[in-house]
Amino acid sequence: MVLKRLIGVVFAGALAFSALAGEVVVKIAPPKIVVEKRGPRPSPQHVWISGYHNWDGQKYVWTAGRWEVPPQGHSKWVAHRWVHKNGGYVLVEGHWQ
Repeated sequence: MVLKRLIGVVFAGALAFSALAGEVVVKIAPPKIVVEKRGPRPSPQHVWISGYHNWDGQKYVWTAGRWEVPPQGHSKWVAHRWVHKNGGYVLVEGHWQ
């Protein structure tokens, strides 16, 4: 029983550490959003995924927007965004909801 608890605590700690290790804090504010010209919608099912600035380790790089079909019929896209955190900016990845 003690061993199971110890393994659970170690596993939970590893998950917390990996989540923190994956977070990159950028000390420079992201540039303004690029206004993109959308191409024609490929089908009525397609949803526009807005572009965003990504950090490549040295500078911000624009990742262009694109049309995508939601994984489930009524899914909504939550856009990528930069949040002010830990004295800098952290990218919150976009995802389907």
